[in-house]
Amino acid sequence: MTRRSKAVTLVRARLAPAAVALITFIAFIPTLGNAWVTWDDDRNFLDNLSYRGLDPSHLRWMWTTFHMGHYIPFSWMTLGLDYELWGMDARGYHLTNLLLHCVNAVLVFFLARRLLALAKPELEKAPRQLMVASAFAALFFAIHPLRVESVAWVTERRDVLSGSFFWAAALAYLRYAVAPARDRRWYWATLGLYACAMLSKATSITLPALLLLLNIYPLKRIGGTAGWRGGEMRRVLLEILPVAVISLAAVPLTLLALAPPDQLTLGAKVAVSAYSLTLYLWKTLLPTDLSPLYGMPPHVGPAQARFIASYAVVLVVAAVAWFARRRWPSVTFALLGFFVVTLPLLGIVQNGPQIAADRYTYHAAPALAILVAGAGLMLLDTRVAAFVRPTAALVLLTFGVLTWGQIEVWHDPATFWTYVLAHDSQSAIAEASVGALLVGQRRFPEAIEHLERANVLDPTYAAGHDNLGIALSNVGRVDDAIAQFRLAIAHDPRNHESHTNLGIALARQGKFDEAIAEYGIALSIKPDYGDAHANWGNALLHLGRTDDAIDQYREALRLRPDLADAHLNWGVALAQEGQFAAAIDQFRAALSINPANGEAQTYLDRAIQLQSGARPPARP
Repeated sequence: MTRRSKAVTLVRARLAPAAVALITFIAFIPTLGNAWVTWDDDRNFLDNLSYRGLDPSHLRWMWTTFHMGHYIPFSWMTLGLDYELWGMDARGYHLTNLLLHCVNAVLVFFLARRLLALAKPELEKAPRQLMVASAFAALFFAIHPLRVESVAWVTERRDVLSGSFFWAAALAYLRYAVAPARDRRWYWATLGLYACAMLSKATSITLPALLLLLNIYPLKRIGGTAGWRGGEMRRVLLEILPVAVISLAAVPLTLLALAPPDQLTLGAKVAVSAYSLTLYLWKTLLPTDLSPLYGMPPHVGPAQARFIASYAVVLVVAAVAWFARRRWPSVTFALLGFFVVTLPLLGIVQNGPQIAADRYTYHAAPALAILVAGAGLMLLDTRVAAFVRPTAALVLLTFGVLTWGQIEVWHDPATFWTYVLAHDSQSAIAEASVGALLVGQRRFPEAIEHLERANVLDPTYAAGHDNLGIALSNVGRVDDAIAQFRLAIAHDPRNHESHTNLGIALARQGKFDEAIAEYGIALSIKPDYGDAHANWGNALLHLGRTDDAIDQYREALRLRPDLADAHLNWGVALAQEGQFAAAIDQFRAALSINPANGEAQTYLDRAIQLQSGARPPARP
């Protein structure tokens, strides 16, 4: 190789990762126009003040919370930083997700280059082929439509962040393992990066198993001709042991965070796992008809047709992996790697309403991407070599187009839930969520139709009953609303919102003591729930206990400084006591939070104009 050709190769090698990152950014740039979606974004961000900042109180919460079943302090810290930078502008959060995904695309590029070179050492003499194949693998991973859920959903910051640490740890280990006596700093980097991955999301737990596979192939330090005994085997096990300790330390934290609900039977778990694995393999090859919610069927019968078909697919793939192990070990270990990394997410511990999820492929996807790239390299030595590059380009272009379309699904709550419902008309969650959106738009008759259908589809779905109660209450059917709130509580006794909504409905009937009891239960479940304090204050105000009511409003605003209604009703309480100057301050505070609050403006005008001898405003 001449000096000129070496220089060209070096330039290309440096430009390739940048090109991968740029193409990935372009493929996902529509996410920057997306809003929050009411699929956990509301509970994680819109209704959650605890993550908003990086001061000691917020950091304490991040490092101690199991909010919504996850222990992810590093992810929360990045989200707290987002709040410092962007406030509640969703575009900033989407940008961070996208930049992290671009970083991951580059990491997969380097991972592919390292593994392809180890599997096929002669590629070191064909650096251009190696670079192109690595770039293809990185883009096959990065712009695949299955990645959309992890990138376009702010809640899945934990995916893209943990992915960065996960693959960086794998790269550091590979760098160390090629020459373990040369520089142990790469080994310590592996441990540090892996700890960060586990603090970002516990799905990184599979790294020890992945490192063991890599030591068998392509590192070939153990197994095969190296054997399973001797000093090298001991060295490998001792290397992996600290990584495994980090994984094991995370298990109790993960189980405590998830608080897993009633589990499926063993047979049902096997059926769901086979179905999920088959779905992921199929959607990798043909990424159409994707959905943010693949609902768990009401009854999982292991002998149902779709599960029998899944068993057959898994057996065929296993047979391919077995028979390829000597002639094409890359196939065997890529499939094993995909399976091992995906394994904890296949349904071993059932959590949530889904049977599968696109996001569950995020950490495992590079295994298949590198396998496809390796297959392309093999085909370059066959008669179809002329078709390999244009086919690869067409595949990536198709992925990009499909990804743009799938990103649109996550544009806003209405688009999101309309799509999910169109994808699965039997989804109680989708019906209830569409109903909840209609409640927010005050289109109560339409909302009631959707919510009643949701309750028919799944009578045990608590959120359906809760939202139906809200809709019924707003059309004056308070007795029916109370019945729905009680059903919601029966199916989910720990839902603080249902207890609060029941309290509001009871207060509308004048049952203030019963309402206060429900607010108390809500606060015993969630002590920092400002809405319950505010409504408790309203009940006390009706009972003539003005000072106690003000104490509740004060506590509500300590917990929720953005709660305009607490300021408004505090102002009403002060006005009833003739303290108009102080009331004016509260009405103005309410308007500063919500300038469109006509009620606060009316009270403010009355308080200003009629301070002397005025009739106090009506009670809330």
